Amino acid sequence: MDGIIDNLTNAINTWNQKLAEIWLLLTQSPETFRGGHIWQIITKIHGALVAIGLALLVLFFVVGVLKTCINFDQVKRPEQALKLFLRFVIARAMVVYGMELMMKIFEIIQGITSKIMTTVGIGAATSTTLPKEIITAVEDCDF
Repeated sequence: MDGIIDNLTNAINTWNQKLAEIWLLLTQSPETFRGGHIWQIITKIHGALVAIGLALLVLFFVVGVLKTCINFDQVKRPEQALKLFLRFVIARAMVVYGMELMMKIFEIIQGITSKIMTTVGIGAATSTTLPKEIITAVEDCDF
């Protein structure tokens, strides 16, 4: 009988640990979650992705100029030059500032979630425990 109670207790402890991790995700910023180690990895990956993205952006920009302009005299036309310039600036902004945009969206969602949780009355993660009735019922059971 002790094995069943031990299994139930281990399952509830695992449940509590996972709920605590989810609670940390909802209440902490990514920079401070788990000491910031995960955030450091994300920023390193982001730096590499920005470098790759900028290289691809230049490549696609050159290919786009060659495709849209029959000759280089068309590039000199103001409307064509402005169109190419705006396309390049928007694409560059998305590559370089994509992470910051994602973080701002995350902060907004985190604020909304926090407000909903405090309004509902869930102020902190609570731990689940095995009720004494279940323990006594399992101990009293004859298998």
